[in-house]
Amino acid sequence: MLDLVYPSSPAPLYPRPSVDHPGKQRPATSEMLPLVQPNGIVYGQAPREWCHGGSHALHPVVHLHILDRYGKLYLQKRSLTKDLLPGYWDTAVGGHVSYGESIPEALFRETSEELGLETFNPVALGTYIWETERDSEFVFVHAIVGHPTLRPNAAEVSEGRWWSFEELEEAMGKNILTPNFESEFARIKDQLLAML
Repeated sequence: MLDLVYPSSPAPLYPRPSVDHPGKQRPATSEMLPLVQPNGIVYGQAPREWCHGGSHALHPVVHLHILDRYGKLYLQKRSLTKDLLPGYWDTAVGGHVSYGESIPEALFRETSEELGLETFNPVALGTYIWETERDSEFVFVHAIVGHPTLRPNAAEVSEGRWWSFEELEEAMGKNILTPNFESEFARIKDQLLAML
């Protein structure tokens, strides 16, 4: 599985000082994200707000798909407090990699925070770059098969449920599922079915 390669000393902070950004201190509460090249090499670190503010600096995220033995996929409904796509159905787990974390560390942390699941054996399904008008994410996709007990965190997830592949196909393009999920599901559908 591809992982991140951090420099031996802390990576430079971004945004770099310029006329527009004269070296202001970042907010103390800001989460720092690694900035990466497409091969996983970390070249910098930046506040989450800057990464999502139109910089298009490539930063890593982790996704986990949970598939049961009956061919149903668990999705989370994004909290209505989310600033991006509130109320849309999305991948079971998705979140940023914090600076200094490995991909497995971020995957287990995010899964525990969002669904209360701490013990599982993920299978890496691949990586891709997802770009929007706001940002560029280097997505590390994983999946598990089983029917674990899930406890959605209300601050992150408003609800969750199991969807058949037929239900997912029916919901495509109807502003029910996030665009990222729709694209990713099309990319990995055959891999998920092969896991059954």
